[in-house]
Amino acid sequence: MFEYMGDRLSNAIKNIRGMGKITEENIQDAMREIRIALLEADVNYQVVKEFIAAVKEKALEAEVGKSLKPDEVFIKIVKDELVALLGGDYVPLEVTKNPTILMLVGLQGSGKTTTAGKLANFLRKKHSKKPLLVACDIYRPAAIEQLETIGKELNVPVFKKDKAKVTEIVKDALEYAKEEKCDYIIIDTAGRLQIDEELMQELKDIDELVNPHEKILVIDGSMGQDAINVITGFNNTLNLTGCILTKLDGNTKGGVALSVRHLTHIPIKFVGDSEKLDGLREFYPERMAERILDMGDILSIVEKVEDVFDEEEAKNQAIKMKKGKYDLEDFLTNLKQIKKLGPLENILKMLPQARKMGLNNINVDQKQFSRLEAIISSMTLEERRKPEIIKASRKIRIAKGSGTTVEEVNRLLNQFNMMKDMMKKMSSGNFKMPF
Repeated sequence: MFEYMGDRLSNAIKNIRGMGKITEENIQDAMREIRIALLEADVNYQVVKEFIAAVKEKALEAEVGKSLKPDEVFIKIVKDELVALLGGDYVPLEVTKNPTILMLVGLQGSGKTTTAGKLANFLRKKHSKKPLLVACDIYRPAAIEQLETIGKELNVPVFKKDKAKVTEIVKDALEYAKEEKCDYIIIDTAGRLQIDEELMQELKDIDELVNPHEKILVIDGSMGQDAINVITGFNNTLNLTGCILTKLDGNTKGGVALSVRHLTHIPIKFVGDSEKLDGLREFYPERMAERILDMGDILSIVEKVEDVFDEEEAKNQAIKMKKGKYDLEDFLTNLKQIKKLGPLENILKMLPQARKMGLNNINVDQKQFSRLEAIISSMTLEERRKPEIIKASRKIRIAKGSGTTVEEVNRLLNQFNMMKDMMKKMSSGNFKMPF
């Protein structure tokens, strides 16, 4: 997402490097490139026009100090305007009411039911909530079964009721939530291929019945400029509190993210960045602007790591590393933790200058992690703690047990010894960079 647009923006800013100061003449080409990049990304024309005018005005008024170069000043102005366009401040999800009622709405095919599961997973993990999923899509074939499958996978209860009106389902779901002490209720409503009167009336009935604390529109991020009409249509009926952009892990141009807040004043609260049930990220305008400009998103990486790595365990491993006692048992633990982070290429894309270094095109073979895990799991506890005792006969046994080859076992042991040696040098202060 945003890669093509980000590259075009970066190229535009390059044109200003080496200039002594910012003038209307030397930013002219850059402004044209930025305009084209935004339009090609499906950003609304009016939004592009206002964005370009704001950047140009601030750039020409900017004072370039001795410590900053003109291109650095220009990048800051572009970033600040992108942040403003994306909404400025982070707008959190309502989680303080008990119970908190959230209604998900959207067109058919936007990923609404999967997003309901992702939200339940997010609320349980981050806010320690006990969510209830309510199946109110009584029209789409297999919609209720899909929600039940998601609920089973997450171990989250799903309320359904056969041959009942949606208002009756919601009313009974609230009673069920009280009995089961669920403190967050997520209502998965029906969608249509397009906005129609029947759909809106049904949503209005639910709204009037339970007065949800959050009314969130789930919208396909690849939808393009039609998305604004869809958002406006739902908002006119329901007075939305936010939206979630889905499918941003594909070849999405991302223009809707840059248009929605400015044109509708509805905050983006989450983005869906994978099909997995943990593939939902809170939307921080500043972090998104930095990713567009290839400045990285270190805070999101830190949050991912914090979710996976146990702080106490990490401290213990750091002590072992310092003492040179880090073993294959620790390495196996780290491998399992790294796998939980998700595809490594997604982490690499969040690093500063990732596109410039070509990290956005790297594909990490997850099967290699599984093979390493299989090799270590085929060792005895003593072998993991004392890798030096692993000689020829043991290597043959380990290779057979893991379905690998002796060469692969040797490679793992060599890489581990090199890594352990490097850790020793780093902890003793004798490590020198190899360039």
